[in-house]
Amino acid sequence: MSGKQELKLSRSERQRRTFSDSFKRKKVKDLELGKVKVVELSRAYQVSVSSIYKWINKFGSINKPERIIVESKSDTQKILALQKRIAELERLVGQKEVELIFKDKMIEIAEDKFGIDIKKKPSTKQ
Repeated sequence: MSGKQELKLSRSERQRRTFSDSFKRKKVKDLELGKVKVVELSRAYQVSVSSIYKWINKFGSINKPERIIVESKSDTQKILALQKRIAELERLVGQKEVELIFKDKMIEIAEDKFGIDIKKKPSTKQ
């Protein structure tokens, strides 16, 4: 146990230490080959487990699985689609309004030219 006590470093001493990339690569390779475990490496060099996992992510050769992100239609996309639909419907309403105005004008012209009452006028008699 006295050997482990001698290896204990103070927090400030641990914070100042840096490890070379070649050292990190070697330790990550040992981890991948199963020669050592993360916890053992952490204890031996007094490095946090999270730091060792960062080494693994940076220098590891094990392929990490790709993440597939499936997005559903967002509210923004739905709103844009609805706004597009509204614009199309407004355009159609405008066309129909122009057609009605044109037909009313044609009926008016025909009534004036031929002197015939084409429009059905509501009668007050029942």
